[in-house]
Amino acid sequence: MAVTASACGGSAGGDDGEVTLRMSWWGSDSRHQLTQELIDAFEAEHPGITIEPEFTGWDDYWDRLATSAAGNNIPDVMQQDTRYVREYADRDALLDLNEYIPGTLDTSKLDPSVTATGQVDGATYAIPTGINAYTVVTDPEIYQQAGMELPDDETWSWDEFIDTAAKLTRETPGGTYGTQNIGFVETGLEVFARQRGESLFDENDKLGVSDETLADWFRLILESSERKAEPRPSLTVETQAGGVDQSLLATNKGAMGTWWTNELPTLTGSAGHELTLLRFPGESQAEQPGMYFKPAMFWAASSRSEHPEEAATFINWLVNSPKAAQIQLSDRGLPINTELRERISDDLEAPDQQSAKFLEKIGTDLADPPALPPPGAGEVQDILLQINEQLLFGRLSADQAAQQFRDQASAAIG
Repeated sequence: MAVTASACGGSAGGDDGEVTLRMSWWGSDSRHQLTQELIDAFEAEHPGITIEPEFTGWDDYWDRLATSAAGNNIPDVMQQDTRYVREYADRDALLDLNEYIPGTLDTSKLDPSVTATGQVDGATYAIPTGINAYTVVTDPEIYQQAGMELPDDETWSWDEFIDTAAKLTRETPGGTYGTQNIGFVETGLEVFARQRGESLFDENDKLGVSDETLADWFRLILESSERKAEPRPSLTVETQAGGVDQSLLATNKGAMGTWWTNELPTLTGSAGHELTLLRFPGESQAEQPGMYFKPAMFWAASSRSEHPEEAATFINWLVNSPKAAQIQLSDRGLPINTELRERISDDLEAPDQQSAKFLEKIGTDLADPPALPPPGAGEVQDILLQINEQLLFGRLSADQAAQQFRDQASAAIG
């Protein structure tokens, strides 16, 4: 982690006109290196503005940010996530960027499908870095080993998904499975609920998913485990804890899994061969599309920054500069600036080019993204993970899992 000294209020500036902004983000070593390149390029184009970096992993990031917010010392510019924008906005920790749009921060070329996702009650608290989508990633080589064709993702149902995964496990050598468990990430449940005309969170900041839908989701998870469409529970939990690099797809032990499109390069690199993106099952039978474009992450600024205009200038450069787009490519999702997305397309690695084509292909079939979740939503992911694990080990029935999820998630969001 990079640790920097800073003045209370989030930034520093001297009598000579020099301005220093603190910038924080989470990510891998490769993201840290890319972000330092961004900083160097920005500073070269903006003499007089110095960026001090602070970076760490996902879990430590939110602990540190919460501590900084409590001490009125939040960084001037920060990476933000969908789960937490509302929470920090409600704490009055984030700057309303509307004052700087369009004069300092130009949003005219940003993808309209997700640009407004950082807004709360008309205020703009965050700007998306890029877009991605939650998808079913598939290994064609394992399908070939099983003597099976890839499913038609424009028509397949949830029943067909489980049937296909169970058959893949049967028709391939031991230790190879049809799918990785899909119940550990709340986005899968969100897609399932949206297909039924529901939502994970409603407009009143309460759970918007019905008891019936919750129970049906957990029954689907149980069926996948009981029919051996996925590994035994102990191996499932171990695999999930290993992250992207140790996933079934990455280690050539699974034919399918649910992942974000911007994770395809890592999955492909580890697998050593081309993987394929598919729509979620159930889309063609749904009341409305469940899938949607999601901001990969956001840029936000501190409401307590001593240099808010410079912070807005930096965010503008991050999303609108050709140089920034060329450095980042797809690290924070495919660029939110649609012109820059097109400009860098030939420079993307093959998996990212596949993701770009897939997103373009499905774009007209998607519904609008959900609004920012309420404060406390960051805890819902952990709640779902724990309940899914208990379900797999037989400690909860599907109905009990649904009730516990409702009780615990409702308490978390208040």
